Amino acid sequence: MITDWGFPDFDDHEGVHLFSDRESGLSAIIAIHSSALGPAAGGVRFWHYADHRAAITDALRLSRGMSYKNAMANLPLGGGKGVILASEPGATVSNAQLEAFGRAVESLVGKYVTAEDVGMSEERMKRVATQTRHVSGLPVAAGGAGGDPGPVTARGVYLGVKAAAKRGLGADSMAGVRVALQGVGSVGGGVARLLAKDGARLVIADVNAERAKTLAAELGAEAVAADAILTQETDLFSPNALGAILTEASIAALKCKVVAGGANNQLATRADGHRLHDRGILYAPDYVINAGGIINVGLEYLGQGNMAEVQARVDKIPERLIEVWDESDRTGDPESEVADRIAQRLIGRG
Repeated sequence: MITDWGFPDFDDHEGVHLFSDRESGLSAIIAIHSSALGPAAGGVRFWHYADHRAAITDALRLSRGMSYKNAMANLPLGGGKGVILASEPGATVSNAQLEAFGRAVESLVGKYVTAEDVGMSEERMKRVATQTRHVSGLPVAAGGAGGDPGPVTARGVYLGVKAAAKRGLGADSMAGVRVALQGVGSVGGGVARLLAKDGARLVIADVNAERAKTLAAELGAEAVAADAILTQETDLFSPNALGAILTEASIAALKCKVVAGGANNQLATRADGHRLHDRGILYAPDYVINAGGIINVGLEYLGQGNMAEVQARVDKIPERLIEVWDESDRTGDPESEVADRIAQRLIGRG
């Protein structure tokens, strides 16, 4: 008998592992969604959650997204995700906690491969790697696959944004296209700089208001308050912060024709994909457009290829998006549903 264990986002996950280490104070979750294509790969994030249930839900959603992302990127990897719980907002993860997390990864004997995500860095992953070899996103030699996945993710999102603008707006270039970017950290900031070079008209926002103002001054963009970015009059909205920002209320308030950005799990619920579609807003499924980072660290872990191979694979992200959009047009189904259907077939669950 299959049960969701009281978590609606439980999707027949192969394993959900809860870890605690009294000495270091570590509380962590590792969720493995599928290993049908290979070891479950996905980053670990350090974040403060309202409660443990919210943290488990995030791990469940993110690990399923990694299964789909890796499958759609044609990587021989399954989907997993790690979460290290911060004790309070603004807390710092300690070296002892990172080492304890490394031991937790090692205890799964290669079933899960970790890398950096929100709140982590190359230096922190180096500390994790002192306890396990099942880690990626480490510093590499020039030209090698791997290292910080942020810039590679940003480039893939940028290519996807351009493809979405062409599909949804008929824009052959980004010059003059008005883009609202939510979140301008490693990925969002990289996307903003690339779009600015193309002459896009940018409106940006970040929970760190000073970061948004500084980048706006650098790029000649407009900075707005974080709570105002969703209602800007724009051609394209690009979410690049945390997930679940596309809700019934926020979708109704959108004033754009296209949504394309690098944030994971942008849709709060499955129904929200239908809401975007019903409004005639073209959607670039998040785990398709933001696959650049996992392509980079995945090839690093697998020992396959170099940065040239990474870039060649990232260049194919628009092709996969077009495949999704074409099937959506043929069937009349929302882009989110089509992408899930393709990914499920690839991992043997379709």
